[in-house]
Amino acid sequence: MNEILVLYYSRQGSTAALARQVCRGVETVPGMQARLRTVPALTTTVVPLEPPVPNEGPPYATHDDLAACRGLILGSPTRFGNMAAPLKHFLDGTSALWLSGALVNKPAAVFTSTQTPHGGQESTLLSMMLPLLHHGMYLVGLPFTERGLTDTRSGGTPYGASHVAATSGHGELSDIERDLARALGARVAALASRLAAGA
Repeated sequence: MNEILVLYYSRQGSTAALARQVCRGVETVPGMQARLRTVPALTTTVVPLEPPVPNEGPPYATHDDLAACRGLILGSPTRFGNMAAPLKHFLDGTSALWLSGALVNKPAAVFTSTQTPHGGQESTLLSMMLPLLHHGMYLVGLPFTERGLTDTRSGGTPYGASHVAATSGHGELSDIERDLARALGARVAALASRLAAGA
């Protein structure tokens, strides 16, 4: 399967909105499909907080989703300049994939959302890149040939797509934020397609 795994965690809907646009970008590349997945919230109690299957939205990701994908695009809201704990918890459990090299030489990218313009977007994106580097993945960003990077008054960085909720509301992306998220998805899918073809 020529699938790009779009894996995210979202609390207020902004990161989920970006994830849907990233998927649309992936699917503009001929022969590529997006597989949208999320991770469950965490709790400090020993009783499971989430049902094994979400009541709504995409299914929870499994390690098999990671092993089977042609590329990976991770999304998380910021938590003090870092990725949210549920996504970090999921990634922390991927040591078997690391040992087997299951993600080596696959393209990857990241996206995030914050409440405010200085909420730690770039450091969050960089924090999500670290485990991807350890897995031997090829990191994909957004070049400044994407006009939205110079025109944006809200989200969008060369490190990955982003959203600022204070400018338009949770889950309501600006046109530029939407376009940059789609561009990021398309860039990862195009690279995955070239790699699969041996180009």
